Amino acid sequence: MALEHITVLDLTHMLSGPYGTMMLADLGARTIKVEPPGTGEGTRRLLEHDPDYSRHGMGAYYLTLNRNKQSVCIDLKSEAGRAVFLDLVRHADVVYDNFSVGVPKRLGIDHATLSRVNPRIITCSVTGFGETGPETQRPAFDQVVQAMGGGMSITGTPETGPTRSGIPIGDLGGGIFGTMGVLAAIAERERTGLGQHVDVSMLDAQVSMLNYMATMYLMSGHVPEGIGNSHFVHVPYNSYPTADGHIILACIGDPFFERFAEFAGIPELMDPAFKKQPARLASKPRIDALITEKFRTQPTAHWQAELQKARIPCGPVNNFQQALDDRQVRARDMVVDVRLKTGETVQMPGNPMKLSGAQARAFTAPPGLGEHTQQVLAGLVGYGAERLARLQAEGAIA
Repeated sequence: MALEHITVLDLTHMLSGPYGTMMLADLGARTIKVEPPGTGEGTRRLLEHDPDYSRHGMGAYYLTLNRNKQSVCIDLKSEAGRAVFLDLVRHADVVYDNFSVGVPKRLGIDHATLSRVNPRIITCSVTGFGETGPETQRPAFDQVVQAMGGGMSITGTPETGPTRSGIPIGDLGGGIFGTMGVLAAIAERERTGLGQHVDVSMLDAQVSMLNYMATMYLMSGHVPEGIGNSHFVHVPYNSYPTADGHIILACIGDPFFERFAEFAGIPELMDPAFKKQPARLASKPRIDALITEKFRTQPTAHWQAELQKARIPCGPVNNFQQALDDRQVRARDMVVDVRLKTGETVQMPGNPMKLSGAQARAFTAPPGLGEHTQQVLAGLVGYGAERLARLQAEGAIA
């Protein structure tokens, strides 16, 4: 595995941080969750007793985000526990957290402190607003940064008002950029021999993903609004109702429209003016209405098959069942089996990063609370049985 030489100490909780460390674990990093004794990390409690969304006291959040990881319990608020953690840092490559700004320093585990113990250590903190600027102390969750980052204002329509993404991109974006930052720091360490700190703001991630649309506003001063599933440049580019669902049609550029007009056989679309984008954009409501009328006559599968034959970009609007049963999704191992310690198998999304030089990952069950405390501290750090027993009696580990 690409990262099998890397050891990550995972101090994360909830979604943004655990998603980032999940990706590192999926790529082969030895990822050790460091959890508070007794309670463990917060997602252990989410849905833990739900009859549909839990298995053996583990909810879907925890099951998914913590596969391929180990768990040790250390009380970071005690001096003895902090000393144990520093011993782990001496043998680690990355410390990843999504605490509120200032918490790592209060605990004495910030990068400045850890780098004195291990100059090669890389630390990553994913926070709502980053570690600089006037808003660093504000709390944030997914929808807060979705709203503040501008993306909600262009999602939905004037009738629906601002609409959050169904996928929690505020959290997931922070985790993805955090992991990218960690990988960049690992690459630079190959040159310098030194670690560094990665500071990722969930809000920054949302603004980054505005991408060319932000540039368009900054160039023109025109504030975009929500236009549903249509596009502000390309026509036709929208979701259209069929006899039994919806289908996406995406004609980007004039050649695709000409091909679609010939395919559709709608006389009005053969207007020579529509061969150029400005005329299509000016007539977008009419063009969408004509396509809707046509597509309502047959089921989604019919239109998908016929549009694909004509090499016109399209796709069904799948629900979760349809998406996860899709033959392309299955062929790419994007639904994987994770065998729990009870022998039961749980399915969940796979790893989208396929590296040609890496073995396929066998996904291991998420750990029980403190399941690997003794194993990790004995094997990685070298603690003996007597020391482990004393630390456990003191409550520093569990």
